[in-house]
Amino acid sequence: MKKEETKLLEKLKSASGKREGFQNLLNIYQQKLYLAIRKILINHDDTNDALQECCLKIWNKIDEFNGNSSLYTWMYKIAINEALMSLRKRKKFFKNEEHYNQYLQEQLQSNLEISGDEVQLLLQKAILQLPEKQRLVFNLKYYDDLKYEDIAKITDSSVGSLKASYHHAVKKIENILKQY
Repeated sequence: MKKEETKLLEKLKSASGKREGFQNLLNIYQQKLYLAIRKILINHDDTNDALQECCLKIWNKIDEFNGNSSLYTWMYKIAINEALMSLRKRKKFFKNEEHYNQYLQEQLQSNLEISGDEVQLLLQKAILQLPEKQRLVFNLKYYDDLKYEDIAKITDSSVGSLKASYHHAVKKIENILKQY
């Protein structure tokens, strides 16, 4: 664990410094957690809701952090799990997976951050067509440039299965993009 993380953890785990430590934690990691969740949920409001839940869980469970991974990896896992839980809840409001994916693509097209870049938009549409696990692994590896070992901790998967998921995701994306 890094020296800065150790100091931050000491502050977070002390009764007198928890609030200030948590604010420092948010200042450092909130934007990264937001972007990780946003890649899964696409919609800004849904992302904000999931991020709030994520922050509450981090606040409530910080004393349970045991240091087996980096603090960021631990929080990232909470964020990804919260995003996936939110995704599953939202899917229930749609007739089927296809209708939900159509909704996500509409959200993607109305996303101001992507609207000017056609290639990026096509890539995001292709990613949305992947199964949930492949989409998650692809985003964590391709966009966040995480090591397979870190992704394994976040997703509770083996490195071998993650490499296979990433490989299959890349092949599917390539095939989808060839259609455009």
